[in-house]
Amino acid sequence: MFALTEKDRPLAQMLLDFGACPRCILRFCGAGLQTPYRCPHKELLSEVHTFLKNNKEEEGRCCETADPPYKRIRLQDPEVAEGLNQNGSLQSSLMESSENVACENSPPNVCSVCLGILQESCERDFVKKVCQKVNSAEYQFTSFVFSVSFPPQLSVREHAAWLLVKQEMGKQGLSPAKEDIVQLKEAYKWIIHPLLSEELSVPADGKVVDANFNFILQSVFTRMAVIKALEKIKEEDFRKHFPCPPTSPKTPCAALEIQCTNGAIFVAGRYNKYSRDLPQTPWIIDGERKLESSVEELISEPLVTVFKVDSFNFSSSGREDVDVRTLGNGRPFAVELVNPRRVHFATEEMKELQQTINNSTDKIKVRDLQLVTREAIGRMKEGEEEKTKTYSALVWTEKAIQKGDISFLDEMKELKLDQKTPLRVLHRRPLAVRPRVIHTMQSAYIDEHHFRLHLKTQAGTYIKEFVHGDFGRTKPNMGSLLGTTADILELDVESVDVDWPPALDN
Repeated sequence: MFALTEKDRPLAQMLLDFGACPRCILRFCGAGLQTPYRCPHKELLSEVHTFLKNNKEEEGRCCETADPPYKRIRLQDPEVAEGLNQNGSLQSSLMESSENVACENSPPNVCSVCLGILQESCERDFVKKVCQKVNSAEYQFTSFVFSVSFPPQLSVREHAAWLLVKQEMGKQGLSPAKEDIVQLKEAYKWIIHPLLSEELSVPADGKVVDANFNFILQSVFTRMAVIKALEKIKEEDFRKHFPCPPTSPKTPCAALEIQCTNGAIFVAGRYNKYSRDLPQTPWIIDGERKLESSVEELISEPLVTVFKVDSFNFSSSGREDVDVRTLGNGRPFAVELVNPRRVHFATEEMKELQQTINNSTDKIKVRDLQLVTREAIGRMKEGEEEKTKTYSALVWTEKAIQKGDISFLDEMKELKLDQKTPLRVLHRRPLAVRPRVIHTMQSAYIDEHHFRLHLKTQAGTYIKEFVHGDFGRTKPNMGSLLGTTADILELDVESVDVDWPPALDN
């Protein structure tokens, strides 16, 4: 009989007597095979009665007047309403219990241990409701993961049942381990996964369907807090405050909420910024927006629309100031798209999406737009501090200069700087002195007070501060090198030397 043996008879009878459902009987008897749990509930119930009836017939031949150790309850099935109530929970009505001996064909009362979760909440009708929710959300997916959250009160009922199991097995001279019990969540997934997989026609692996089961009145305790308390409480103290065996509830535990979420996907590329009044991220100070848009928004908003996501996270390899342009091959960026409904895009569709972004504005341009993995994002982040960057700066000097006055800059290699945190970013970065390196410089004379400086630097170098000195917080600086006050009028990022993402044929 379905994974139970002769030695399990007394324990199975006791569990049935105090209102445990057939799947909880399997769990507490330590049945570790998944197949029996997947049998329809009514079939399991019938097998339990057949299993125990045979035992009763054998006992009857030995002792016709033996009294059961617990009050027998006729198990009857709640009549499930066709729809959902106003809270979105399954409605059910519970028929009156009886002291008559349980009949094979009698539907069950609500299980006193799992509160009905292993009864109606894992049968095909419930699975169809879950799948209707998934399908109505219009997700693209090729696999799924089912995640379930149970109320903490269940842990108390499980503990009460366990104490009785331990007591019953002790009569047989056995010392069971609590770890031998099949956990409710594990048994539930054994049953629900193949049913969902069949109904959705996809394997169980990647997509997440969250089902939260709870009472109408929420618990004020977390599940972990209850588990820790149960580990500490003495058995005699527990029995004083909680019924052993646990009482049968009048109504089953209801599914309050079914949520569908898709795993995040990542889109990467490189962007050029041509405007000197466009911040990389939304510029909002004290709740007031200073500029109408940003690089982040210009790139991400079309992605949010096309991928149909809940939210997004934008990141890039470094950042430029609002008045700094990014030229050349652009700056690498990545966008995490959270809970996308659409996930499958062909190469041509990504090219069309890239063109849509580029046609929407003249302030930025995107290239190499592509889907990437979460792991690949790490290679972009490496460039923030480890790679080199090339800049072009328009420099003004207070003292009149000639071409020969700046030619020595072209010969300088690996110039070491000590940069104290700039005053302009001190509100968001800790005060520290950061060593940085200017690898090479090339100067282009313009007139007596202006020249253009091309620099190849270590990532993280503050170029503006290197030019004007930041009140001596960067040493050396252009002013100290030229022996005059210097300032920067324009700055462009010419290259970010991070070989990522892979270049595409755009």
